[in-house]
Amino acid sequence: MTVKITIDCMGGDHGPAVTVPAAVSFVRSHPDAHLMLVGLEQPIRAQLKKSKALDEPRLTVVPASEVVAMDDPVEVALRKKKDSSMRVALNLVKDGEAQTCISAGNTGALMAVSRYVLKTLAGIERPAIAFAMPSQKGYTTVLDLGANVDCEPGHLLQFAEMGHALVAAIEGRERPTIGLLNIGEEVIKGNETIKRAGELLRASTLNFYGNVEGNDIYKGTTDVVVCDGFVGNVALKTSEGLAKMLADIIKEEFSRNFASKLMALVALPVLKRFKKRVDPAQYNGAALLGLRGLVIKSHGSAEAFGFEWAIKRGYDAVKNGVLERLVRAMEENAPAARATEAPDASGIAAQQPASQPAVQPNPPDQPGTALHSKA
Repeated sequence: MTVKITIDCMGGDHGPAVTVPAAVSFVRSHPDAHLMLVGLEQPIRAQLKKSKALDEPRLTVVPASEVVAMDDPVEVALRKKKDSSMRVALNLVKDGEAQTCISAGNTGALMAVSRYVLKTLAGIERPAIAFAMPSQKGYTTVLDLGANVDCEPGHLLQFAEMGHALVAAIEGRERPTIGLLNIGEEVIKGNETIKRAGELLRASTLNFYGNVEGNDIYKGTTDVVVCDGFVGNVALKTSEGLAKMLADIIKEEFSRNFASKLMALVALPVLKRFKKRVDPAQYNGAALLGLRGLVIKSHGSAEAFGFEWAIKRGYDAVKNGVLERLVRAMEENAPAARATEAPDASGIAAQQPASQPAVQPNPPDQPGTALHSKA
C-alpha cells in the first residue's frame, strides 16, 4: 500500500528550508511513501533542486498561493487565507487524495482549519493535541498540549476519552489508566474546573487513577495524563528546555579540560544513548485527536531532522490504521462515559442519554473560542 502524505511546506519557523529537505530524506528511505509538497512553487522547487530531487516521482508539488504566518490570528487563517498551504494540504486529506497531513504551522490556526475542513468526530467538541512523552516505564500520553487554552470540566472528560481510545488502539491496553494533572494528589486540591473534572472522571467508566502531579508524567504513573492546553504546553516546553539544558551542561563539563575529554571518550556510548532518550527532535510530531482525518503537528522550530520524525509519525499512524482504530475504540468505550455527564452550552454538567452524542460536530466557520495558541 502506498502511503500518501501531504506536507504543509510553508509552515513553521523555517518553511521550505526545513520541510522540503526532510520530505526528500524521508521519501528516499520509505519506498512506499508518496509525499505531496504544498505551498509556493518557487521556493519549494528551489529546495528540491538543492536536494537533487526535482525528478523524484514520489514527490509532487501542489501549488498554494497563500501562507499562514506563525503570528496570524485564527480568523485570518480560517476566513481570509482560503488558498493557504495549510488549508490546501488539509483539503487533500478531506478529498481522500492523502491519508494524513503534516504541518509545523501556527497551532491555533492548524486546529481551527483542521476542525473546519475535516470536522470533528461525533461527541467531541474540541479536538486536542496528544503526545507520547518519555517516562521511566516507556511513554506517557499527555493531552491537551496547546490546542485549548481554556477548558470546562466536560472538555477534560472528552480528552480522557480520546486518550483512552488512542492508547487502547495503539498499545492494545484494554483499560489504560487515566491521571488528571493537578497541583497535588488530594481530591480537595486544584481549582474548581479540576475538582469538577475529577468528579466527572470518577463517575465515568474510564479507568481513572486520580490526580497526578507533573513528576508522575516521567514516572509513568498512569498511561494517560489529562490537562488543559495552557498547562500542557507549558509542561511540554519546560521539559524540552530541561532536556536541552542537561545536554548542554554535560557537554560543557566533559569539555572542561583534557582529563574530562578523555573521560568523555570512555563514556561516549552512554552519552549517545542518553541523548537519544531525551532529544526532543526524536519525539517531534503530535497527533490532533478528535478529527475525521489524521493530522500531525510538528514543533514550529523543528529542524529537518525533527520534522522528518513528524512525517514518520504520520506515516506510522497510517500504516497502523490509527484513525480507524481510534474511531472504533471511541465508539466502543466512550458512550458510557459521555452518558454520565457532559457540558451544556453554559459549561454546567447535564445528563445525556447513552445513545446520543454529547456534542454534535462543529458547524461550518465555527473555529471555537480557545484555539488562539501557537507553537
